[in-house]
Amino acid sequence: MPTQIISTKSAEHYKWSGPLGVDCDGWHLVKTPDLSIIEERMPTGASEVRHTHVHARQFFYVLEGELTLEVEHHLFVLRQGEGIEISPGQQH
Repeated sequence: MPTQIISTKSAEHYKWSGPLGVDCDGWHLVKTPDLSIIEERMPTGASEVRHTHVHARQFFYVLEGELTLEVEHHLFVLRQGEGIEISPGQQH
């Protein structure tokens, strides 16, 4: 694939709802077999179901607002400009 600029305006978009039914948006900024980068918009009150990944390593980075993330039953509060890495097998 040729080098190109990517943004939420040009990336593949999808919608999803968490267990509380709050609508969220996601954009696949990079989607290859060895790397996936997704920007998500999660309104206040949105959540995901606790889960694990066998092989995937994830990195969550807050662009704006605040994110409370539970990793292995420990709560982490991330604010704008902060991130956290989740290793394969970790419940989050």
